[in-house]
Amino acid sequence: MTSEPLSPETQAFRDGMSRLGAAVNLVTTDGAAGRHGITVSAVCSVTDTPPTLLVCINQNAFAHDAFLENGVLCVNVLAPDHQDLSRRFARWTGEERFNPEHWATGSTGAPVLKDAAVAFDCKISDVQPRGTHSVLFCEVQASALAQDASGGLIWFERKFHPLASPL
Repeated sequence: MTSEPLSPETQAFRDGMSRLGAAVNLVTTDGAAGRHGITVSAVCSVTDTPPTLLVCINQNAFAHDAFLENGVLCVNVLAPDHQDLSRRFARWTGEERFNPEHWATGSTGAPVLKDAAVAFDCKISDVQPRGTHSVLFCEVQASALAQDASGGLIWFERKFHPLASPL
């Protein structure tokens, strides 16, 4: 199957968005539709009352429907040493990605990365389809901050960039 070439406007938009640095996150879920996880950069705060995040997931993503069916997710914000884990979740599926040594279960039942810079355990409160993606509004049920945050991991110009914590 060959894909259609992108219009110049779409390509310009994608190239421009590659220069909008974004945190790299593993978004995970578990429930009736099974345990799944994907690498996502489209996450942002909506409000702190109630604490709510926005997560955008491509409707063609293998786990898209599982997130909606399970109704819960955890946004695991990655640290600089999580680049390989991010690649693994971007390319592969399956249970072997959820090594029990590195994962716990949040209050919603979603997998929580034990050494994430921060993990936001959420219930999905609303879903709005927009073009190729679903915009998920996620009410935070619990947050877990890393004891020693080593920094963050940013995606910029289609490459990983570590952010160091200030001394």
